Amino acid sequence: MKITKLEKYRPALHFSPRKNWMNDPNGLVFFKEEYHLFYQHNPNSATWGPMHWGHAVSKNLIEWDELNIALYPDDNGTIFSGSAVVDWNNTTGFFEEEPGLVAIFTHHLEGDNGKQAVQTQSLAYSLDKGRTWNKYEGNPVLAHPLKPDFRDPKVFWHKETNKWMMVLATGQTISIYSSPNLKEWKFESEFGDNCGSHDGVWECPDLFELSIENSSNKKWVLIVSIGDNPNYDEGSRTQYFVGSFDGKKFKPEHEDIKWLDYGKDNYAGVSFSDIPMEDGRRIYLGWMSNWRYANQVPTEGWRSQMTLPRELELCERNGDFYLVQNVVRELDNYFDIKEERKETIITQKKQTIFEVDDDYAEIILTLENINAIRYGLTIEHADSQYTTITIDVKENVLNLYREKSGVVDFSANFSKVQRIPLKESKQLHVRMIIDSSSLELFINGGEQALTSLIFPDKACKRMSLFAEEGKVNLVNGMVSVPSKN
Repeated sequence: MKITKLEKYRPALHFSPRKNWMNDPNGLVFFKEEYHLFYQHNPNSATWGPMHWGHAVSKNLIEWDELNIALYPDDNGTIFSGSAVVDWNNTTGFFEEEPGLVAIFTHHLEGDNGKQAVQTQSLAYSLDKGRTWNKYEGNPVLAHPLKPDFRDPKVFWHKETNKWMMVLATGQTISIYSSPNLKEWKFESEFGDNCGSHDGVWECPDLFELSIENSSNKKWVLIVSIGDNPNYDEGSRTQYFVGSFDGKKFKPEHEDIKWLDYGKDNYAGVSFSDIPMEDGRRIYLGWMSNWRYANQVPTEGWRSQMTLPRELELCERNGDFYLVQNVVRELDNYFDIKEERKETIITQKKQTIFEVDDDYAEIILTLENINAIRYGLTIEHADSQYTTITIDVKENVLNLYREKSGVVDFSANFSKVQRIPLKESKQLHVRMIIDSSSLELFINGGEQALTSLIFPDKACKRMSLFAEEGKVNLVNGMVSVPSKN
C-alpha cells in the first residue's frame, strides 16, 4: 500500500492530529472512564496560528478518538494553554445535578497599534463530558496590570486548605494563586528568583505531591518548561524542582538544575487531573517537538505528536530526590516478544544483530561493559538511514546521533547531538520505544529519559550492538513488535 503524504511519518502509538497544527497538551483530566486530552490547535494551517483547544478522548491512554474543537477564540482573545478539573463539589455553581468539567485557560489578546498583548485567565464548563463547552459570562477571572507573560494556569484542589490552587507562568517566575470557587483568585506567592534555569521564558507549570519510593514520606514537585533561546543548542526544554508546599509557598530543597528529559523533543508537558485514588498514578504527557524547528518538521497536512503517557515517581538516592518516568503499563498490550538473547559477548569484530522490520518496536537491553572504551547500538531504519546511540565510558555520557536518521535538512539544529550525563556506565539498562517518527529512550528504569524525533522512511529494519577496543556483555536483550491480538 502506498503511503500518502498526509500519512507519512504518522505515528502508530502516539497521538497526532488528523490535520493541521498541534502543540502543548492542555486540560489533561480523567472523568467518567475517559482520559481527556485537549491541546493547542490551529485548525486552519499546519503551522502555528490562532490558538483553539483541540480535543481527543481515550479509554486506555494509547488509542485516541479526536473530537470536535472544544474552545474557539472570542472577544477576549485566542485560547492559549491551561488545565481542566472535575468540580466534584460544585464550588463554581455551574453544576446543579452532577459534577462536571471546568477548563481554566489563558485568553491571549493581541495589542493594537503597537500596544502590548494582554493575557488573562478564563473559565469554561461542560455539562456533557466535555463534548460541548460554555464560557463563563464573567470572563476573565484573573488579570494582571503589568505582567505581559501571564499564562498557562494549572489548577488543582488542595485538600489541606480546602481551596483551589493555581500555578501560573509569569515571565521567569511561577505565581501561585488560591480560590474557593475558581472565579475569585487571591495571590499567594511567587517562585523562581535565583533558582533553576532561566535560559528562556518560563511556561506550562505543574505542581503536585508524590510519594517517595519505598517510603511513607511525600514531596512536592514543580515542573517548569523553558522557552527557546537561540543562544543555546537545546532549544525549548523542561526542568523540575523538588520541595515542599504549604498552600501558599513552594520551597525547593536543592540548588542544582534538574532536567526532566535530556532529549530535544519533550516540551510543555503536564499531568492528568482527577486520576482515581484507587489508580493512584501521576500520569504525564508532553508535546513531542522543539520550538527551534517545530514549524518546519517534514510532515505534510499535519504537524506534531505527543509523547507516550508516562507514570512519574519520586526516588531518593544518597539524599537527593529526582523524578523517575516510565511509559504507562497500558502500552504492554501493544507488544509481543519477537526475540530474546542472554549472555552474549560483543566485540569490535563481533556485533550482535536483532532483526526487527516492523511498524514500531520496543527494545529492552541490559548491557555490562567488560573493558570497552565505547559501546552502543545502531538502529537501522532503512537503507542508509540510521540512528546511533553510543556510551562513552571515559566521559560517562550517552550520545544520540540522528544526523543520518532520515530527513534532517529542515533545520541545522536538528542534527546536533543529544546527550545524557550518566550516573555510571559499567552496567546500563536501556528501554526504547521506536515509532514511525520518534524514539523514546529510558535509562536504568526511567531514572533518565531522552525523547527524540526522527523522520526515516521506515521505523526500524534491524538493530545492532557494537563495542570498541574491548568487550561488552549483553546480559539480556529483548525485541518486541506489534501484538497480533
